[in-house]
Amino acid sequence: MQWIANDVFVEYFDESFEFRRATDFATENLSGIYDIHYSLSAGEPEGLSNPVFLQKVEAFAQWYRQQPEVMHVSTITDTFKRLNKNMQRDDPAYYRLPEQRDLAAQYLLLYEMSLPYGLDVNNQINIDKSATRVAVTLETLSSNELLAIEERAQQWLKENGLSSMQVPGASTSIMFANIGSRNIRSMLFGATVALVLISFILIVALRSVKFGLISLIPNLAPTAMAFGLWGLLVGQVGLGLSVVAGITLGIVVDDTIHYLSKYLRARREKGLSPPDAVRYAFHSVGLALWVTSVALVAGFLILSLSHFYVNSSMGIMTAVTIALALIADFLFLPPLLMKLEENKA
Repeated sequence: MQWIANDVFVEYFDESFEFRRATDFATENLSGIYDIHYSLSAGEPEGLSNPVFLQKVEAFAQWYRQQPEVMHVSTITDTFKRLNKNMQRDDPAYYRLPEQRDLAAQYLLLYEMSLPYGLDVNNQINIDKSATRVAVTLETLSSNELLAIEERAQQWLKENGLSSMQVPGASTSIMFANIGSRNIRSMLFGATVALVLISFILIVALRSVKFGLISLIPNLAPTAMAFGLWGLLVGQVGLGLSVVAGITLGIVVDDTIHYLSKYLRARREKGLSPPDAVRYAFHSVGLALWVTSVALVAGFLILSLSHFYVNSSMGIMTAVTIALALIADFLFLPPLLMKLEENKA
């Protein structure tokens, strides 16, 4: 279910925003705004000059360059290869990593000494030269795609890297992808659990296990139907939509409580048959459910005009859920009640 817990943060803003237009231009013509950084350690001070370590870093960089989502990979091994070529009269055959540790150390010292005043290599290697940074620039990706390529990278490091190189990728992109994924799943799960718990509370409030369990259907069905419809038409659920279940929870449950309480009053206090009890419930709360639902749907649909995707998608999804809840209470719940109690008329 790849449509679950997915976000493309840049696409939160439509093209009416200058930020979106500038980001798209930068991605198409310069570099992407999505990146992953790795601090790969050699496991010892001055270990950066170890040819074995350099070969592993180079192999990791080359693996990343072969991935279709990658735009650029920055690594210190490119500097070593360029220096090795320059020191051999720019012979292309020497565009490779130095094979001796002392030669690699001399190249690194030469490079540091040749930098302009005020510059150093601390943005690529640490102070004791035991670790180096590999920076990967990516195309615009969804949170699922970003986490997937990081997972593949971790698998490569596990299978091919040194033990000291087993580190996770880090960046603001990775951070927000994980935050978004966890928040989305947690909110969807929490809303589902809340609906179930509320239905158990209704068992006590309505003094009936049967009607408490029946309330599960009109409480859960509208949200499930709305997410299913969105999944078919749009294909992914983002952070904005994850709050819809919680927002609509009170409204959906409120409609169910009103309808069932009036139905049970008609059955218990007035002694009406199931069809007559349904008519009584419609007469008592039907108009109120229509008015409140229409007002809420209209109000949330206004959010669909927003140019910020989180707001517009949340407004549309909430309106659809409330509309489906009204349909369920009017067209599904009454026949269900009459069918389950047809022998008690």
